[in-house]
Amino acid sequence: MTDTPDAAELVAAPARFDSLPLDPKLLRAIVDAGYLTMTPIQAKAIPIVLDGRDVMGAAQTGTGKTAAFSLPLLQKMLRHENASASPARHPVRALVLAPTRELADQVANNVKTYARHSQLRVTCVFGGIDMAPQTAELKRGVEVLIATPGRLLDHIQAKNCQLNQVEYVVLDEADRMLDIGFLPDLQRILSYLPKTRQTLLFSATFSPEIKKLAQSYLQDPLLVEVARPNATATNVEQRFYSVTDDDKRRTVLHILRERSITQAIVFVNSKLGAARLARSFERDGLRTSALHGDKSQDERLKALDAFKRGEVDVLVATDVAARGLDIADLPAVFNFDIPFNAEDYVHRIGRTGRAGASGLAVSLVSHDDNRLVSDIEQLIKKKIEIEAIELNDERPRRPPRREIVDDVAVVDAPAPRYSRPPSRTSVDPFFERPYQADPDASPVWERGNSTPAVPSSGVSRFIKHKRKVATLLGGKLPT
Repeated sequence: MTDTPDAAELVAAPARFDSLPLDPKLLRAIVDAGYLTMTPIQAKAIPIVLDGRDVMGAAQTGTGKTAAFSLPLLQKMLRHENASASPARHPVRALVLAPTRELADQVANNVKTYARHSQLRVTCVFGGIDMAPQTAELKRGVEVLIATPGRLLDHIQAKNCQLNQVEYVVLDEADRMLDIGFLPDLQRILSYLPKTRQTLLFSATFSPEIKKLAQSYLQDPLLVEVARPNATATNVEQRFYSVTDDDKRRTVLHILRERSITQAIVFVNSKLGAARLARSFERDGLRTSALHGDKSQDERLKALDAFKRGEVDVLVATDVAARGLDIADLPAVFNFDIPFNAEDYVHRIGRTGRAGASGLAVSLVSHDDNRLVSDIEQLIKKKIEIEAIELNDERPRRPPRREIVDDVAVVDAPAPRYSRPPSRTSVDPFFERPYQADPDASPVWERGNSTPAVPSSGVSRFIKHKRKVATLLGGKLPT
């Protein structure tokens, strides 16, 4: 009689990268990066991309979408690698478009990691910095180009790069590109590309607009999903607390102390709000940095780098940090403001609980946020329970006054917050009497020899008489 396998044996083990038909150069780079097994999106998408099919990939953020499209594309481009110094031997063959500078930079770093043992050239171009260094790299030749749409169009117009030999196109976080108005730029860029190409579209959420875009630019794509569209990560603890606007900052400080959280991202809806809140946290003794669209690219990169190194406790950010930021072991994310777009909620909380780790997502709900919370409920298909939170009264108080009486320190009891001052006893009763007129005093207008305002004639002295002038054309003089 054979033994019945237990439940653990029935669960399929994660697929390993070395089971894929990848070049040893790529497998070596993967091992150097510390990866052995594939995530679900990688296990499903990589074989399809290697077969040359167009793909629509839907997966939660933090599940390894970048490796899912970059590894098979690098594998297919290895046949073009060469050591020639001629730029003509290194045309752009793969184009990756990303909505934000941070995401483009992160994707470029990952692709460079996987291509480190090959001779394929990888570069990244985005706005906010000088074009000259980017132009120099493009002129030297590059096989893999990662770009934001606006800056790529600048280089195309300046004739710094040619896209007529592109074989592979990736639209990463395509829904975000549509949200921020990049659709016209995408259409212009795609018009410069060859008609025969392999196109991959990856996104954490799929909306009807994204599906329409896929129908226009993808050829018979295969849909790859590892989670329900717009789903949130199951390993992220989501809590919603009802608080007033005045208590939001105290709530964040309370949860950070109560749960011993060492690092967190606090999301707000405005650039001005991010700057102000960062200064408030600094006054509370936290090492804080702000990240928003008004910061220069150099400032944004420095703030992110300091946060990743652990030199910053709290990163106060707008939605520029909601996508693409891969921060290892980030324990918590706070929605100081509920996002206006419900899909941004999915991306915000996707910054924590990455690569299978657990995370905490706290949303602070004020009275005016009920409609926004309802939109999130409809998106994630889950009932949201809004909890009350009890805060200790930690507001600063004035210390009680100390007096020395007979060589003994006496501490006065603190006065009530709103107390009326004691009444004062009058020293001179004269100042307490009501006003009384002097019956013997004469009116001011009767004093002295001044001319009365109204003489006995009955006409005031302040009224001037008309001047007597001769009238023209037979008129009569006034009497």
